[in-house]
Amino acid sequence: MNPMLNIAIRAARKAGNIIAKAYEQSPQEMQVAQKGHHDYVTAIDKAAEQAIIQTIHASYPEHSIVGEESGAIVGTNTNVQWVIDPLDGTTNFIKRFPHFAVSIAVRVEGRTEVGVIYDPMANELFTAVRGKGAKLNEFRLRVDNERRDLNGAVLATGFPFKAARHQKTHLNMIEAVLNKGVADFRRTGSAALDFAYVAAGRVDGYFEIGLKPWDCAAGDLIAREAGAIVTNFVGGTDYLTSGNVVVGNGRVVKDILGCFQPILTDDLK
Repeated sequence: MNPMLNIAIRAARKAGNIIAKAYEQSPQEMQVAQKGHHDYVTAIDKAAEQAIIQTIHASYPEHSIVGEESGAIVGTNTNVQWVIDPLDGTTNFIKRFPHFAVSIAVRVEGRTEVGVIYDPMANELFTAVRGKGAKLNEFRLRVDNERRDLNGAVLATGFPFKAARHQKTHLNMIEAVLNKGVADFRRTGSAALDFAYVAAGRVDGYFEIGLKPWDCAAGDLIAREAGAIVTNFVGGTDYLTSGNVVVGNGRVVKDILGCFQPILTDDLK
């Protein structure tokens, strides 16, 4: 096993154990703070992130880390960067909606080499190593390549609740793909798991506006190693910085991008 994958899995499981144990507590006992508009953090987010950081630094004290809660921790080796989201789906966790995950990616010289997404409630571990494929637990993942267009497809998405200015455009996007015959949508509240679910064939495609790198770095690699295409809204590759992503097999992505082009605002191109 890739040694950094081994450490990423160990860190994800430790964080997942903290989250699962806290999930059993009374909601009234939870410490919740508001970071921004509709954006929350709990003491569990912070505890899970610290467990991840400690696990990484026990084996790789020189590596840099970027965490959703801790920000950038610059190590002596800046060529290797761990990008972590200790609890992707915090609102679900607060509401006791059992759909959230730990997300960990390892980037070497600006390229993602390892991705791990762990759902502690379902005990599902999604992993990928660049060039080695993607797995769910010990089973290989392949995106559904039988689908040839959007007719009858099931898509995942996430509303841009942190950026109200994009809400109208997002609703226009949903209408545009519905007009192409999309059968249904899933809005689950965890971007990391949306990527993983495309890889696993549970949904046919996924798109979202304004993600952060820790939301999508691990899922990006897992989806691509399972055979998916990942682009921004105009077919480009800057989605880790723009945060605007479309994921699916080649035909699905092509159809989604075609639907989006007439309705995109300039700041989403």
